[in-house]
Amino acid sequence: MKINKLIIFIFFSLLVCLSGCKNPFRYTDAREIPVDAKERVKKNMEEGRGFRLSTDRSKGGVFDFASSNELWRASIEVLDFVSFTNASYSGGIIITDWFSGNSKNKSSLRELKITVRFLSNEIRADGIEVIIHEKLCDKVETEKCKINKIKSEIGNEIKLAILKKAAFLKKQTTKKKKK
Repeated sequence: MKINKLIIFIFFSLLVCLSGCKNPFRYTDAREIPVDAKERVKKNMEEGRGFRLSTDRSKGGVFDFASSNELWRASIEVLDFVSFTNASYSGGIIITDWFSGNSKNKSSLRELKITVRFLSNEIRADGIEVIIHEKLCDKVETEKCKINKIKSEIGNEIKLAILKKAAFLKKQTTKKKKK
């Protein structure tokens, strides 16, 4: 079965190369090839040695910018006390680095990590999810660590702070648009 697939692949590769390539092993003079990449592309297109998936270059992509999303901006501002390991607007997630939390237990070190998932662009309580992870490491043997996802009041407080800040930013944006 694998041999058949390999033979078919080789056959189609040769077919494409022989039909689309004009002698791929020909001698080329460096003086005939333009130095500028745009000129090389233009020359190759004129000679029929290239292809374009779209001929209409006037249309650009659709971009949503993080600066226009109040929920995103509010999350960044509320979590500015800790560094981020990942802040992906297009992925809809913010992950903080581990930071020290208050430890009630004297024999272990406690660190927290906050993850904010954006489920909607609207400022709603179900539009974001705040997840808290706790890492407890032994003070003597620091390699022994346990990481757990915890349900804590900290998560609710952060979520509420983000929603309040987002509502405030939305109100400011609306005022600026009216002026």
